[in-house]
Amino acid sequence: QAQLVESGGGSVQAGGSLRLSCRITGLTFSVYDMYGMAWFRQAPGKEREFVAGATLSGKTSFANSAKGRFTISRGNDEAVALKMINLTPEDTAIYYCAASQTDFGGDADSYPFWGQGTQVTVFS
Repeated sequence: QAQLVESGGGSVQAGGSLRLSCRITGLTFSVYDMYGMAWFRQAPGKEREFVAGATLSGKTSFANSAKGRFTISRGNDEAVALKMINLTPEDTAIYYCAASQTDFGGDADSYPFWGQGTQVTVFS
C-alpha cells in the first residue's frame, strides 16, 4: 500500500528555518504518477489550509502567507520538499503532504492521498 511519509518538522525560534520532506513509499504508485504534490497545514483550532503545490514540470502555487518565504520543489526519491524561512509563531501547525493526479492548487478535495503530518512549532 502506498503511503506519503513526511519528515523534517520540529521546533524553531521565530526567524528560523525548516525544511520539510515527503516521500512516497510502497508500490501502488510512484512520484511520476502524481501530477501535483502539495503541502497543507492545520493549526490548533483552525481548518486545514493550503500552503504550496508543485508539478514535476516546475509549475508552482503558493498561499499568500507562504509567498516570499517558502519554496517548494519536486524530485524523484524525495517526492516533494518545502523550504521555509523567516518562520513566525503563526506558522505553527501540523504540515501535511498530499498528492493528486489532477491538481497542484489549493482544493484539498483534489488530493486523494495524504500523509500523517509532521509538527512544526515556532516559538518567539
